[in-house]
Amino acid sequence: MENALLVGLSRLVALERQFDVVANNIANLNTTGFKSSSSIFQEFLGSGAQENAFAPNDAGVRFVLDRASLLDLRQGPVQQTGNPLDIAIDGDAFIAVQTAAGERYTRSGALKINSAGVIVTADGTPVAGDNGPITLQAADRNISISTDGRISVVEGATGSVDTQRGKLKLVSFAQPQQLTSEGANLFAAPAGVTPQAAGANVRVIQGATEGSNVNGVLEMSRMIEINRTYSMIAGLLQTQNDLHNTSIDKLAEVPS
Repeated sequence: MENALLVGLSRLVALERQFDVVANNIANLNTTGFKSSSSIFQEFLGSGAQENAFAPNDAGVRFVLDRASLLDLRQGPVQQTGNPLDIAIDGDAFIAVQTAAGERYTRSGALKINSAGVIVTADGTPVAGDNGPITLQAADRNISISTDGRISVVEGATGSVDTQRGKLKLVSFAQPQQLTSEGANLFAAPAGVTPQAAGANVRVIQGATEGSNVNGVLEMSRMIEINRTYSMIAGLLQTQNDLHNTSIDKLAEVPS
């Protein structure tokens, strides 16, 4: 197969991956706390001919390599909900949660209380506190969440608002781009990446959630561009293949 076909094929594979990333962004346009991704491409320089006696030397063949996906960790819009268990994180921090696979991190602050009184995320994952899961009592009312994540309640009919049930575990990372997405709006810290306690500039906003930071118009424009580019390259490869077939047919003709 000629280099032109190989280079074109490498670009089509990269475009297919980029399409998946953009489609996932659009699908999560209204997902609470979702962070969009973008594709990173790298030029791979293939080796030239092994024989160096040609003049001039053969030029290297440049392929397209889908290198990775880059997370856009910019904060999404804060949306007021009025739900006392909803929180938005203002600043560069994540909410720690406890999953079956270990501690994970999210920006989705749409919280609720499960049947056991434990504060969990929208999909039922327990939220981590500084001393383990945060559990509320059946008689607790008037939930209050301070800007540093302390959860207080009025205990019983004549209780005090100063009764504290726990404190949200808020963490940050020196290099958050090293986090890996595990789906369901959760991120995992790979080996060697250690979470740190969130700084004083991080603030919890009660009664609100952080919206997705996906720019719907931009992502739709990217999808249209990807489709057009894919169709154009596929057409060029088909034309190149037709030329090969025509050449083979001509060369196979035997003069009478």
